[in-house]
Amino acid sequence: MTYSRSTAGSPYMDWAKLHSTARFNLATSGMLNFPLAELGVTIDQLEINGPSIYGYEPLLQAIARRYRVPQECVVSTVGTSLANYLALAASTEPGDEILVEQPTYELILSTARYLGLEIRRFPRRAENGFAIDPADVERNLTPRTRVIAICNLHNPSGALAPDSILREIGKLARKSGAYVLVDEVYREMLFETEPQSSFHIDPERFIVTNSLTKAYGLSGLRCGWVLARPELARRMFRINDLHGATFAHPAELLSVIAFEKLARISAYMKSILETNRKLLQDFLRSCNDLDYFWPKYGTIVFPRLKSGSVEGLCQLLREEFETSIVPGQFFEDPQRFRVGVGIPTQAAAEALQQFNRGLVRYKASVRVNA
Repeated sequence: MTYSRSTAGSPYMDWAKLHSTARFNLATSGMLNFPLAELGVTIDQLEINGPSIYGYEPLLQAIARRYRVPQECVVSTVGTSLANYLALAASTEPGDEILVEQPTYELILSTARYLGLEIRRFPRRAENGFAIDPADVERNLTPRTRVIAICNLHNPSGALAPDSILREIGKLARKSGAYVLVDEVYREMLFETEPQSSFHIDPERFIVTNSLTKAYGLSGLRCGWVLARPELARRMFRINDLHGATFAHPAELLSVIAFEKLARISAYMKSILETNRKLLQDFLRSCNDLDYFWPKYGTIVFPRLKSGSVEGLCQLLREEFETSIVPGQFFEDPQRFRVGVGIPTQAAAEALQQFNRGLVRYKASVRVNA
């Protein structure tokens, strides 16, 4: 396999940063921003510099308590994307094989290529509600597979992989000597009082990544983490020395405060999401032009356009209706698109109305050109 670092990058992240913004924005996947004022922070609680060496002790303790793991299994990171990068870098060598679900979050694939990994795939089929079939995983495992990579909740469909399925995958991984990397950043949208983590299925084989970014509207804190067995955790901290070395201490302090108030933040976000999901479900039920799987949790769905071109629909929505959705090409399915409703409820209602107007206009144009 040949891969040049001169071409490294993420097509999806480039699009998301430079081209996704619109007045009616259904292209987001996380919850709306939680305002600093609501954290109740005073300036005397913050400091520019502090005792952050390999993580900030109070923050590592907060993460360890929340997920009921030993502190030596916790690696603090700058967001989930870096967490995934460190997890892959620490568990593989260039030329190793990684088995990734399809479709998946594009950045997982770009990161694997950057690290010089060979990528194999196993399907998550739309007709099965994007569920994982362990037989598909087993069929595509080889003696060279070092990591099985999963998003849970699944990005882009929102499907939940239950622990019973993950246990079966864990058994396959243990038999073949592979790790199971589970990105659980969207699983936080279950808003559990005592959040579960697949790390507990097999702490020797499972590596879990997560952050405060998606479910709690705290993206600006860049508070992410990895749960891994201690020797892997230490390796990740050492690899991070090559990239970030030290952390922004004010963000660490704010993250500790956020963990203390996470129950209140969760209740606030859960209430908004429940309302918005009802709006989205009503919208989808009214659309004869779309096929879709309805996930039980989360902000996102991944519908299929029955006729026409998603690329053409996206262009019309942006140019004539100031509306943005995520083209399915970024998730390896150009006939689908991702819609997210983690925005304020009034904005979600208006965006879905505008989307419906655009869909009607697009359907009419397809008939004319047929």
